Amino acid sequence: MIEVLAKLGRGPVFLAGEVLECVITFTNPLSASSTSASSEMLAWASAQIHCQFHASENRVVLPPSDGSKHDVQAENETVFIPNRGERGQCILSTPPKILFCDLRLDPGESKSYSYCETLPVDGPPSFRGQSVKYVYKLTIGCQRVNSPIKLLRVPFRVLVLHGLKDYQFPQDEAVAPSNPFLEEEEGLKKDSRLADLATELLMVATSRRSLHLYNISNTRGKVGTFCIFKTVYKIGEDVIGTFSFSEGDIPCLQFSVSLQTEESIQEEFQRRRGQPVSFTTHARHQESCLHTAQSSFSLPIPLSSTPGFTTNIVSLKWRLHFEFVTSGESVGTCLVRGSQSEAVTWTGVEQMEVDTFSWDLPIKVLPTNPILASYVSQFSSTNSITI
Repeated sequence: MIEVLAKLGRGPVFLAGEVLECVITFTNPLSASSTSASSEMLAWASAQIHCQFHASENRVVLPPSDGSKHDVQAENETVFIPNRGERGQCILSTPPKILFCDLRLDPGESKSYSYCETLPVDGPPSFRGQSVKYVYKLTIGCQRVNSPIKLLRVPFRVLVLHGLKDYQFPQDEAVAPSNPFLEEEEGLKKDSRLADLATELLMVATSRRSLHLYNISNTRGKVGTFCIFKTVYKIGEDVIGTFSFSEGDIPCLQFSVSLQTEESIQEEFQRRRGQPVSFTTHARHQESCLHTAQSSFSLPIPLSSTPGFTTNIVSLKWRLHFEFVTSGESVGTCLVRGSQSEAVTWTGVEQMEVDTFSWDLPIKVLPTNPILASYVSQFSSTNSITI
């Protein structure tokens, strides 16, 4: 028996273009209750990254796949197919890398191998929507002699920052400060610079603030104004906005604000022409606001959510969806006097005419630092199997 342990040292979330590093340890465990222990042999082990595309057959017409050949290999064949047994299509994969050939482990012995691969910058982000899914996995395959192939799959999340792949790092770094006592591989240096650049680009894009004022009105007149200071956010941030109803002509009884994503399938891949768009609500605020001069809301963008993106099949956009309930009567008739005595009480009317209308405000949501997103990831940094 051999235990195979794969560990992502930095966490299970990465930016496209970063280097994924995984340490894979093979161990022949020495059991205290075992009376006889023997050496174990493995013929080979290999690793490869791939992205699986899943689609709802009721909503999406799958495009033809060049590499989707039916898996008819026998269990004991030595062909390494990382997506063997997986649903959907493999739309992206890196070249396989051999970890070792003919490994022998004595009882209690273990050996570790480091797998490094740059994540493709032209792939889609990880996404689990109502119509399509993009799932990234690192698959490690190993085999004993004359035994079936065993696969260890390590799922991870990929965030895509558009524009990052077009940046060209300077070739001449002679003037850059360096420490001669530290050895650093060129790939890790570039990876570190890529993460720093992404953090800087995100900070610049999401820190710009300017006042955006919107008049809220229906067919009968002005209801109020809405104020927001920015429309570009990172996942993990809060969307904050304020309302002012003091200058409105039409009384607002209630409002709600929903933070939503809009998942739409490109027309050529739609199962039915003109099929409706799918909406997902991530946060919602509702408030009664009759005789309220000002109000505000704060909606958190989940760290586990997917930033906006577009592929040849699906498009994901973010928006704020507003719903307003306004009175069909003037403000003065919304209250009735309870009695004519000295102690005056005002009570709400039992019935009144109302109007409802909605409004959508598009916003832009970008990725965040992948280390921060790793804290709430559903994926584990460590995965294992026994063969």
